[in-house]
Amino acid sequence: MPEDRSRLIRNLGFLSSVGISMVAATFIGLAMGYYLDRWLGTTPWLTLIFLLFGIIAGFRNIFILTQRELRRQEDEKQDDGKGS
Repeated sequence: MPEDRSRLIRNLGFLSSVGISMVAATFIGLAMGYYLDRWLGTTPWLTLIFLLFGIIAGFRNIFILTQRELRRQEDEKQDDGKGS
C-alpha cells in the first residue's frame, strides 16, 4: 500500500509540473512581448510573436518532461525485473 501511495504522489507531481511549465512559459513569453511592445511601440506584433514563442517553449518543456518520465518508468521496470 505505501508503494501505491508513493507512486500516486510521484504521478501527481509529474502532472502538476507539466501544467505549471506550460502556463509559466506561455506567461513569460506574453509578458516579454507586452513590455517590449510598450517600450518599442510595436503593438501588437511583439506580443503575438513572444506569445507564440512561449507556447512553443511550453510544448517543448512538456515533451522533455514526458521523455524524462518515460525513461524513468522504463528504468524502474528494468530494475523490478532484475530484483525478482
